Amino acid sequence: MLRQDPQGPERPTVLHVSRPVDGKVARVVTDLVRCHTAAGVRSVVAAPPGGTLHRDAAAAGADVVPWPVRPSPGPALAAETWRLARLIRAVGPHLVHSHGGRAGCAVRLAVRGRVPTVHQPHAWAFETAGGATARAALGGERYAARRADRVLCASEAERLRGSGAGVPARWAVIPNGVDLDRCAPAHREDAVRRALRRDLPALGDLPPDAPLVVCVGRLCPRKGQLSLLRAWPAVAAAVPGARLVLVGDGPDRELLHAAAPPGVRFAGAARDAVPWYRAADLVVLPSRGEGAALAPLEAMACGRPVVVTDVGGAGECLPPGAAAHCLVPPTDPAALARAVRGLLTRPGLRATLGQRALEHMRAGYDVRDTAAAVLGLYRELLAPPVPAAPAIPAVPEPAARPETRERVGR
Repeated sequence: MLRQDPQGPERPTVLHVSRPVDGKVARVVTDLVRCHTAAGVRSVVAAPPGGTLHRDAAAAGADVVPWPVRPSPGPALAAETWRLARLIRAVGPHLVHSHGGRAGCAVRLAVRGRVPTVHQPHAWAFETAGGATARAALGGERYAARRADRVLCASEAERLRGSGAGVPARWAVIPNGVDLDRCAPAHREDAVRRALRRDLPALGDLPPDAPLVVCVGRLCPRKGQLSLLRAWPAVAAAVPGARLVLVGDGPDRELLHAAAPPGVRFAGAARDAVPWYRAADLVVLPSRGEGAALAPLEAMACGRPVVVTDVGGAGECLPPGAAAHCLVPPTDPAALARAVRGLLTRPGLRATLGQRALEHMRAGYDVRDTAAAVLGLYRELLAPPVPAAPAIPAVPEPAARPETRERVGR
């Protein structure tokens, strides 16, 4: 048996396996660990060394173990799966939750149905690659989905894309949540905003009343920053003095620096993006593809309006009525410029949308509630099967009686 926790299912042991160790995936894993530890779950995180996940998950209450993984898939998958199988035997989890396509494939090969598994793609690998790599990723997802007890998506759009691609899963949809204590409007907001614009990198000489647009995300093709740079001259022409700051780092850094028009600044990677949301007038996520991004959720929880591209579950996370102002097609710089310009030139609308966004996040995206829903999924999978009701022997029908009629005498 792989389940070895002496405290049994009343205190289940959940093993999270992830190849990504930074960014959204690391944040989601850490939030689950923190909330589930408070609920009495023992969490173990297996991930490659490096990044922020080991440190943050341990601080949130997890036991952390290294799982060495090469940067790209290939022949090393067999050795990685073997190491993971040994790790699973040593941990003895009641349930394994894999994060991302690489970990999901290795987990399901290592477990082979002996432990309940939940797989969370965090964006489909077959959509982020091309050619033979995409075909291999899709084949792997189709094969592995049959061996997962649930495939957990963060949006209905993500589920539909997987289903439409032929992934034969037993689906669950639970949105990503936001830590509403960490992501919240600042007290004395105007004073805090002025202080942040003075102190944050790349903003030292920014006038305190200059319109500020912030884009937070890894600098890579999937995040679509190039479309935002192409949209920016039209914004700057309509809103003199406006500034755009890209927060993040990644492989497209030099390309984006070379393409940046005047008025654009680069802040580098930020461990915590909340100060940037609080400093901004508007937050933009121009992605070409997403599963369900955290950046717009965090920005809205800070009371900021957002402009997002209609990819993944972006439209699902917006408050009712906001799509007309905040949702644009992907890779369409002209539409992006119109949306950004329309909000920068209408401060009253910005304030209204920001307040609606804050209320929307508080109503449905509190990470304590979404983590509780994930825990409910775990408990459903860990519950002992309900025994089949005993067969009840058929009772023969009584023989038909001759029809009688009442006689009425005169």
